Amino acid sequence: MAPDELHVYAVSLAPPPETVAELETLLTPDEVERAYRFRFERHRRRFIVGRGVLRRLLGAYLDVPPGELRFHYGDKGKPSLDPRWDAAGLSFNLSHSQELALYGLVQGRELGIDVEQLRPMPDAEQIAERFFSRSERETLRRIPAERKADAFFNCWTRKEAYIKATGDGLSMPLDRFDVTLAPEDEARMLSAEGDPAKAASWSMYHLEPAAGYVGALAIEGGGWKLVCRSWDPGR
Repeated sequence: MAPDELHVYAVSLAPPPETVAELETLLTPDEVERAYRFRFERHRRRFIVGRGVLRRLLGAYLDVPPGELRFHYGDKGKPSLDPRWDAAGLSFNLSHSQELALYGLVQGRELGIDVEQLRPMPDAEQIAERFFSRSERETLRRIPAERKADAFFNCWTRKEAYIKATGDGLSMPLDRFDVTLAPEDEARMLSAEGDPAKAASWSMYHLEPAAGYVGALAIEGGGWKLVCRSWDPGR
């Protein structure tokens, strides 16, 4: 991976049962225990595949057996590689929605990624009243009804990607910063806590990883080269 590259992988969370079983063997006992705390099989499967693929991806980049990797969790729950692999400078973030997962990897920076399955949102404006900034709410109200759900999920994934990149999680109110959301507008930060200059120091990318899904990636700095790939969970 070149220092100016962002690598994004889209992965199906519904592989054949034999692949799920194989990925489960890569998990630690704690991860397996966590998986089997899920009540529904589909949620258990998604966790096993998502975590197993993460291990395979990172193992491939670091040339480390996937089962040997260990993770550290920040105060707000953001995962990172255990400090023993700090020298590699590899950062990652992941997100999933229904049967699709997205993974983002970069060297030397923190990044955030988010994905959502597109679906009708008859209550989009009501949800926006709770979480979006005033300018975002005004923009959403102007969007034609047939594009409103697209605009809503553009905004939602971009905001989630940003707070994940900062590591603040849900401790940062979503209405403290502004992003673009109209389907015709390029993905970008408009203002961060009322400061357009701070927003300009961030890069944001619109992602369409699969039919019926939309995503976003946020990272500080500019001049990045985005490399998007699909990953077979059975690799």
